[in-house]
Amino acid sequence: MGQENAAVDDHEQLARQFEQSRGHLRAVAYRMLGSVAEAEDAVQEAWLRLSRTDVSAVGNLAGWLTTVVSRVCLDLLRSRKSRREDSLDTYVPDPIIGRVDGDLGPEDEALQADAIGLALLVVLETLSPAERLAFVLHDMFGVGFDEIATIVDKSPAATRQLASRARRRVQGAPASDGDVSRQRAVVEAFMAASRGGDFEALLELLDPDVLLRADAGAATAEYAGPAVSKLVRGARAVVEQALLFSRMAPYNQLVLVNGVPGVMTVVNDRLMGVMAVTVADGKITQIDILADVDRLQVIPLPA
Repeated sequence: MGQENAAVDDHEQLARQFEQSRGHLRAVAYRMLGSVAEAEDAVQEAWLRLSRTDVSAVGNLAGWLTTVVSRVCLDLLRSRKSRREDSLDTYVPDPIIGRVDGDLGPEDEALQADAIGLALLVVLETLSPAERLAFVLHDMFGVGFDEIATIVDKSPAATRQLASRARRRVQGAPASDGDVSRQRAVVEAFMAASRGGDFEALLELLDPDVLLRADAGAATAEYAGPAVSKLVRGARAVVEQALLFSRMAPYNQLVLVNGVPGVMTVVNDRLMGVMAVTVADGKITQIDILADVDRLQVIPLPA
């Protein structure tokens, strides 16, 4: 009986330690996968492996769990890579949506802590699985190259090269200015101009080389109307697209998308679209829209 009690105590102790690491593990997995649902699955898989493993000799359980989650993510990335080459140019990762008034509940706060710019996640999608893992673990979480090397099964020097190659790609990622109130003003002006169908006002808000990426999943033009996957460059072409979407304008709400002001479209309590906006020097330089209804169903809405 004493042994049974000890085993229960050990299990509860492990569960407590795991819960303390859950937020960190989810943040690692989300950056690695760009998918809210897959990140949760990876974290759950880490718990299953922990509960089946004798970790009494493990000195650093948080580090052990990070390694397990990273290996699960690497396997997922490798299997995904073989499936998705064709649609990569219009692929938009899962956004994390938060309330813009800053009055966040604990769940929203945990999600916002995971937030990383959607435009940066788009660039991470172009990396090889091993490059992405090396960059995320080293540059975002400070994991040493010796530890990462054991996960990707390469030498520390080769692993350092992976992170360096990834870093060069990521340096070109569009980034928003740090001024959130200015970004909010630009996004609100964009919403007002598209609601009013004001071509000139929209043009004024866009950088001449603005890029619009829309991901509608497998939707076809017949099925989805304007919501079809596309890549559009240049202010005039993007304005024409924005006016196409203007019929959805009454359903648009200002929210935080991955920590910065953006837009969600909700019709009859159903999430129909999320728009992330990159603003630099007061102009919109990139718009990333997820309109894949199947994927939007699993994205948590802010409370």
